[in-house]
Amino acid sequence: MNKDEILSAYINRLPMGGNIYGVEAAARTYFSIPASDLNLAQASLLAAIPNNPTYFDPLQHWERLKQRQKYVLNRMAKDGYITKPIVECAYAEKVSFQSRQRGIVAAPHFLFWLTSTPPRKRGGVAKPGWASPIRTTIDRPLQQFVEAQLQQVLSSLAANNVHHAAALVVDNHTGEVLAYVGSPDYFNEAKLGRNDGVQALRQPGSTLKPFLYEMALEKGVIRPNTILADVPTNYAIPGAKLYSPTDYTKSFLGPVRVRIALANSLNIPAVRVLEKLGVQTFLARLRELGFENLNQSAEYYGLGLTLGSGEVSLWELARAYVIMARQGQPIQLVTALNDQKGHGDISSPRVSSPSTWQLITDMLSDNHARATAFGVDSVLNLPFPAAVKTGTSSNFRDTWTVGFTTDYTVATWVGNFDGDPMRQVSGVTGAAPLWNRIMLHLHEHKEPATFSLPEGMVQLPICAFSGLKPTQDCASVVQEYFYPKDISVYANQDNFDLSSEYDEWLARQNQSSFTSDRFKILSPHNGDFFLLYPGEEVQQKLEFKLAGISTQPVEWWLNGKKIATQSTNSLFWQLHPGKWTLEARSREMSDKVTFQVELASKKPTRRGFSIGNSKVGNN
Repeated sequence: MNKDEILSAYINRLPMGGNIYGVEAAARTYFSIPASDLNLAQASLLAAIPNNPTYFDPLQHWERLKQRQKYVLNRMAKDGYITKPIVECAYAEKVSFQSRQRGIVAAPHFLFWLTSTPPRKRGGVAKPGWASPIRTTIDRPLQQFVEAQLQQVLSSLAANNVHHAAALVVDNHTGEVLAYVGSPDYFNEAKLGRNDGVQALRQPGSTLKPFLYEMALEKGVIRPNTILADVPTNYAIPGAKLYSPTDYTKSFLGPVRVRIALANSLNIPAVRVLEKLGVQTFLARLRELGFENLNQSAEYYGLGLTLGSGEVSLWELARAYVIMARQGQPIQLVTALNDQKGHGDISSPRVSSPSTWQLITDMLSDNHARATAFGVDSVLNLPFPAAVKTGTSSNFRDTWTVGFTTDYTVATWVGNFDGDPMRQVSGVTGAAPLWNRIMLHLHEHKEPATFSLPEGMVQLPICAFSGLKPTQDCASVVQEYFYPKDISVYANQDNFDLSSEYDEWLARQNQSSFTSDRFKILSPHNGDFFLLYPGEEVQQKLEFKLAGISTQPVEWWLNGKKIATQSTNSLFWQLHPGKWTLEARSREMSDKVTFQVELASKKPTRRGFSIGNSKVGNN
């Protein structure tokens, strides 16, 4: 910035008493005239206020302000701008101040950003008279709701050393910014309130992973049924130590489907996909999606790019997720109705094919796919279709949640402006509750439409462990999308064998988990937790299921008491509250799991959210 720009920015932000900021706002509020029409008496009074806006408040401390005005006028005379007679005349002039009924009543971060940003940068185009009064896109009731929710969420996280947050709400159809909250309180200088969390650059954690998987699918690097290896992995970085990515839990899931890897935000599969795709290729796509601040070289970011090694803004993230919500069709974020809108930006080429974006949306809206990391009933699970991704930067300095319905995109950030780490707060416990509240409010009176199914793709059953056509030995069969060109390959696939890259991981596992001819309880899983709703005790049953049983009878034992002897591999048990140890025995073979059943206090009758106690990955 040159000196004139610095001076202009300064005088437009001067505190002028109450919630009045800037000389222009003060002139219009106190005198109902533009600053260019101020006379010397009025101007010298306004110039006196910023020295101490509370002490020299014109509506409460008039005499103090008059004394300060005299100082201002005398300094002007001393510096040769005016003469002594003019000083006396201006000081003697009677000036009346109007009450502060206006000023910044909503979205101060947004207003300062908007007025200091050229139309081209804020979603419009330069045109004559653009500096005239601006009618913004902000929905004031929504803005106030988001501000209130932001403060409430921060209050609940205060014990975890969490002090700041930001949020952005965008209309997917028009690109209009409906709510823009940069901090909990712009006017609280002691808590760094003027910092703008929407425009600040921070590490995005895992929020870039959906764009990696979308591009890898588009380029044919992976298929929807590809099995990715979540196993201990090391990368040799020239001139540095070995790079060994891990998840927050420090555990590994072994062979995982693309859907599971993305939905549960697994780090190692993402790094492996990026290695195959290429950092430079992915970086070019991110820039195409509007991440202007990722301006370093591919070597600078390395394979950590997909885990958040770069810095982006909440604004950039929201803009990119809007493109995802629009199935790859770019659109500018619009902030002022005076500007020409970029509705659809039809002239801009679509980023990738709609079907690939639709597939990623399907994965991000799959509540069951992310159950391993988040549980089925987390704050990410809404009572209507919504795609969402969380992110947590290193050392818990930033948490993000960005997601969309067919109508709106909501982006939230929770952290500390000074970079101080939060205490064990991840994306799902930090930014997600705020995202949840805003989404429920936006769709309180009208539910969004369902997401479009991936165009031209078909669903086929696959074995969850191999990604191939199921065989009779497959313990878990799921549905997954296929490109038509891959159907013939699907019909003729061979059996799946774990390659040598799984050897180290397999050595740590119970082998019976992955060999279908071994004696093992498949359901329930060890450590499962079930809720039993009042009045539905008879209806709610749990299947006890075995894999790899022989022709010998099987004994089922529950808490040391035999409950059945049978030759089949399945038994249904009516749920009862308590902590249970289930054991299956057949001659010398046996397997044991524990699970818990708890009676719910009441059955949910309205929308909301609940948080279960589950381990969260580096999400």
